[in-house]
Amino acid sequence: MSFKSVVIAAAASLTLAGAAFADMSKIMVEDAYARASNKMAGAAFMAVANHTGEDDRLIAVSSDIAKRTELHTHKDMGDGVMKMMHVEEGFAIPAGETHMLQRGGDHVMFMGLTQELKQGDTVTLTLTFEKAGDVVVEVPVDLERKASHGGMDHTKHSN
Repeated sequence: MSFKSVVIAAAASLTLAGAAFADMSKIMVEDAYARASNKMAGAAFMAVANHTGEDDRLIAVSSDIAKRTELHTHKDMGDGVMKMMHVEEGFAIPAGETHMLQRGGDHVMFMGLTQELKQGDTVTLTLTFEKAGDVVVEVPVDLERKASHGGMDHTKHSN
């Protein structure tokens, strides 16, 4: 094999490896859905996967469908009492891991809805990460989904 052939083959290999690495250097959102708990409040749930090489943190969320959109969790206060609370520091998303935003745990909370959430509608969310920046996600409204429903592949978005 000539030197020129070796150089071309090496360059092609690096290009392909770089493309494969670039595909894994993203924040991915999967299986997202939103629902209303009443006419004034709702929530969104999803799996947030960190396919980057470094830890990150989801620090904020915004949407135009509510007066306030916050990151929330449920905390056990003892004696079977659960309290929902704003998580100001956000959620750590370690490199190579997935953080679940789900019913009864961490989630996106909509307070003061500015529009009714109807089955089949789509909600636009902007998730803000410390390192990855803003990730815009189109989230379907699914008022019929049961709490234990999984399945993934409902939406896939990246930064």
